[in-house]
Amino acid sequence: MYEIGHFIGGKRVAGKSGRSAEIFNPATGEVQGQVALASPEELRAAVETAKAAQPEWAATNPQRRARVMMKFVDLLNRDMDKLAEALSKEHGKTFPDAKGDVQRGLEVAEFCIAAPQMMKGEFSEGAGPGIDIYSIRQPLGVVAGITPFNFPAMIPMWKFCPAIAAGNAFILKPSERDPAVPMMLAELMIEAGLPAGILNVVNGDKGAVDAILDDPDIQAIGFVGSTAIAKYIYGRGCSNGKRVQCFGGAKNHMIVMPDADMDKAVDALIGAGYGAAGERCMAVSVAVPVGEETAERLVEKLIPKVEALKIGPYTAGDDVDFGPLVTREAQKRVLGLVDRGVEEGAKLVVDGRNFKMQGYEDGFFVGACLFDNVTKDMDIYKTEIFGPVLSVARAKDYEEALDLPMSHEYGNGVAIFTRDGDAARDFASRINIGMVGVNVPIPVPLSYYTFGGWKASGFGDLNQHGADGFRFYTRTKTVTSRWPSGIKDGAEFSIPTMK
Repeated sequence: MYEIGHFIGGKRVAGKSGRSAEIFNPATGEVQGQVALASPEELRAAVETAKAAQPEWAATNPQRRARVMMKFVDLLNRDMDKLAEALSKEHGKTFPDAKGDVQRGLEVAEFCIAAPQMMKGEFSEGAGPGIDIYSIRQPLGVVAGITPFNFPAMIPMWKFCPAIAAGNAFILKPSERDPAVPMMLAELMIEAGLPAGILNVVNGDKGAVDAILDDPDIQAIGFVGSTAIAKYIYGRGCSNGKRVQCFGGAKNHMIVMPDADMDKAVDALIGAGYGAAGERCMAVSVAVPVGEETAERLVEKLIPKVEALKIGPYTAGDDVDFGPLVTREAQKRVLGLVDRGVEEGAKLVVDGRNFKMQGYEDGFFVGACLFDNVTKDMDIYKTEIFGPVLSVARAKDYEEALDLPMSHEYGNGVAIFTRDGDAARDFASRINIGMVGVNVPIPVPLSYYTFGGWKASGFGDLNQHGADGFRFYTRTKTVTSRWPSGIKDGAEFSIPTMK
């Protein structure tokens, strides 16, 4: 058993609210720790600490801030296995997948080393008689991020790396289900040279979230989670005058055209549909084969692949395909949705509901499930299941296949597998989805592009990481200046350097 408090002012501190939540080992179902749940007063103390530290950090030139990120990247590489071990133990994902979680966050930190370039403004000489106009990109002050359980390393870094590199102080409220890694990341930032108080981690539940939404000194909030909570945070945060970006649920489709390489399509579906037990907002949960012949070939190849998936705890080795779900409640919800799909008339061609692993009978495991003949009126099609469940929704032709993701309420990611460049180009142009893959099943952009969904998957005008990360956590000031002519006396004979 271990206890996790908060990280405020550059160090770990114990919780003072008297409230806590249990941290489970998803593979065994056992309680392995306790995490403190902050009171509004504790959240406010973290904000006061951040507010006091931020002006000096903002006055630090961007190159020196970037050097902290550079050192942070080195430390992430040094502690990669240690971070992945802690992540797997609390989340349940496999060790290689946990390392990928850390790596994709690390890549955003790498991009943030370019803070001096990203913070540059614009300059117009002679805009009027003796007048110059220039813009300055400045930090907002104290900002916050509310991040989900499914990527406890990657998404916090998506939020705090650009915010801090831009000169802000940051309040991170991670998921209380797997809080160890965010605390470790905060310690590594201090080791990298970040001043105390610039990155604070406040663990908590809805009470902490509401305190963030209502705090007068928090200028901006980034959120990733369910659509229902995204709408709540976006509405309440914006009504309080804050800049808010919220990313919600998803129902990602993969269209399989008749000319697709079927073996590659099947492998892509297996990895994208069942990796991390389906607990990814970019998981492919709906396969859309075009034409009955394509559908028959696809399902015929999928069934043995799904049945052969290796399920187990992360300690069972790197060849485990996916592990347990994060909580008992998540397990019950997914199993209930599978039952609902059967009731609705979908054909459950691979049934993983009775999966049990010897020695881990109390773990939060769900076996891989594969549905065929799913239709758009079914709950399992409309709902984000967030489990190891793949649905096959057959389409008669390309236009019907295109309509399925187009008409769905979510618009996070989508993919098409085809050898036809014209079809791929038409698809990418017409689809109303934020991230598109062409023969790529999980089109998560690299760190120098931005991540964001459309429709009910995203709320706000700017995306995560890439250039939008810096835009979101800064604001532009435009200066119009006129100076009398004249040259100052004095000279320096040493080569100019950064001071």
